[in-house]
Amino acid sequence: MNHYRTLPMLIGAASFLSSGLALADDRHRHPAGHHASDAMGQPGKPSEVQRTVAVDMGDAMRFTPDRVQAKQGETIRFVVRNTGKLKHEFVLGTEATLKEHAALMQKFPDMEHADENMVTVAPGQTGEVTWKFTRAGTTVFACLQPGHYEAGMRGQVHISGTGTPPAKDAHHSSQGDQVRNQ
Repeated sequence: MNHYRTLPMLIGAASFLSSGLALADDRHRHPAGHHASDAMGQPGKPSEVQRTVAVDMGDAMRFTPDRVQAKQGETIRFVVRNTGKLKHEFVLGTEATLKEHAALMQKFPDMEHADENMVTVAPGQTGEVTWKFTRAGTTVFACLQPGHYEAGMRGQVHISGTGTPPAKDAHHSSQGDQVRNQ
């Protein structure tokens, strides 16, 4: 009787391995329109880092700060510290790509992946992502551990195209988790 329950799971896993692992190498296997680098930039070179942004993530399912300003062409090193007791991630992407990936993580919670636009950080540890923002606009960062994205663990990077802030500049409170528009 257990064979009948196991077979659909094995078929699903095989299907995931043949198509779902495309997420494991975002730069080469995503179909057109899902390529993170096309939408938001490219992995940055450590020698080109213009500034470092420290980001805290914890079990309240929030990032601090949850808003970051960048300039088109700027390379930022994100130093991400996990102050919680749960494993967390910092993943840069488009809203659509992150939503899709979060749904896959719900189905396959033990999925391991390592891309240049993300870092998984164990409790009490620190990780880094270095990214060059090549297009003006807004990109998103989130934790894609099962349930974390859905609980609101995400933030934004606003990239100005001319070296000036966007028309409605976001300011954070001292905790970095509240945004006011001027």
